[in-house]
Amino acid sequence: MAGLAVRPARILIAALSGILAALVGTGVWIAAQARDEQGRAGDRQAALLAAGVHAKNLVSLDYRTVADDLRRIVDTSTGPARAEYTATAAKLESTTVGNKVVQHGVLRATGLVSMTATTARVLVVADVEIRWDGSKSAPQDRYYRWQMDLSKVGGLWLVSKVVQVT
Repeated sequence: MAGLAVRPARILIAALSGILAALVGTGVWIAAQARDEQGRAGDRQAALLAAGVHAKNLVSLDYRTVADDLRRIVDTSTGPARAEYTATAAKLESTTVGNKVVQHGVLRATGLVSMTATTARVLVVADVEIRWDGSKSAPQDRYYRWQMDLSKVGGLWLVSKVVQVT
């Protein structure tokens, strides 16, 4: 009879061990999902920030610091956008210095349109006031709306394409 009493205890211990293993497995799975979601949220924020910084660089040029300004634009881009900025940098620098252009830009908003692990599409709104040192012309206000495609390169989000939208 003693053997019969041991058997239900073993069954109970085995059942409780199985339940405990299932709970631990579920906890590990939930923690992994939370970590993945935190990583996606960090990527979303990083992509939005990168697009905003790039936009601010585009609308903030000063003839006195134009070489550094253009370097910042190139440094926050990749692929076709970087190639275009590199190809037009000398002409833009010459025009900016020759006309004594001072542009002060303000980032108004960024919004995520879509995202994968390595790409993002962001809409960006920025405004700029343009003036010309030594000119009697009144400053001009301009309003920019862009769609920016970004690529994750070496852990950094860089702008690969910029399209002005209306």
